[in-house]
Amino acid sequence: MEKATFGAGCFWGVEQCFRAMEGVIDATVGYMGGHVDNPTYQQVCTDRTGHAEVCQVSFDPAKIDYADLVREFFRMHDPTQVNRQGPDVGTQYRSVIFVHDEQQRVTAERVRDEESSSDRYRAPLATSVEPVTRFWPAEDYHQRYLEKNGASCSISG
Repeated sequence: MEKATFGAGCFWGVEQCFRAMEGVIDATVGYMGGHVDNPTYQQVCTDRTGHAEVCQVSFDPAKIDYADLVREFFRMHDPTQVNRQGPDVGTQYRSVIFVHDEQQRVTAERVRDEESSSDRYRAPLATSVEPVTRFWPAEDYHQRYLEKNGASCSISG
């Protein structure tokens, strides 16, 4: 089992999209990339902790390739938007791939370059590729939020 971590706006929809993929074992929403230990959702929403809302995916590399997860990440959100996704605005909604090792970095940058050179986007990609930092799981009520509440968000699966 391997891990992959993505920030693509509202983590509820990101989680739902990844959970639907064959080869994904688990998906947990949380916070990464900030400077406050054990942040709460309320703290992250102040835009002062530096964290992104992320989904950490556990996957079976024998069933799904990391590059396919990265491609799905680009498909599920608008990577040209800076510090926002749809109506959700703030640095916590930034487009970011947190890489767990050098192989993931190379793959994430390669796929980002492929996406950037495609004719799919009318603006430059804002997606950053950054080394993984400590993952702070979000509060329980955020886990499987859309599944439990039947709500929706701007991320599409």
